[in-house]
Amino acid sequence: MQCPFCKFEDTRVVDSRLTEEGLVVRRRRECGNCSQRFTTFEKAQLSMPQVLKRDGTPEPFSEDKLHRGIESACYKRPVHQEQIDQVVDHVMRELRASGEREVPSRQLGELVMQQLSDIDHVAYVRFASIYRQFEDANAFREEVERLLSAPTAEQRRAQLSLIQSDKPLSGRRKPG
Repeated sequence: MQCPFCKFEDTRVVDSRLTEEGLVVRRRRECGNCSQRFTTFEKAQLSMPQVLKRDGTPEPFSEDKLHRGIESACYKRPVHQEQIDQVVDHVMRELRASGEREVPSRQLGELVMQQLSDIDHVAYVRFASIYRQFEDANAFREEVERLLSAPTAEQRRAQLSLIQSDKPLSGRRKPG
């Protein structure tokens, strides 16, 4: 790593720490020439899939655009910036995990709405109204009714923990 002060090519790492849930490495470095110290951050640069718009044209994924859309939906709602960042991180992890080179914008919108429904119902309906292009008040009403009839995040987590805690009874033989 080149020293940003004197441009010397030989710097040494003095200290390394993980930040942001282990996704970023923070390194304190010292120049072997001028003894100045500076900090660098190392983060894996993973490629994101292209987003296929409704008309079928591909567009590069934009984290900023995703962030702005979620912030707009959460405007003047009791949603913290940290929660918005977590939604963005979750959606990006899901997209990377899909392994797809192209992802329909519909799938991206569904991922966002799934996360928003757990955080704030008003933000969810705001996002859904734009994403699904609601035409009238009936569309809003139908979406709110669907949201209210769906299990809450707590109910889904409780169901998941029951499934995960199921273990085969000891002493039983596997069919084979």
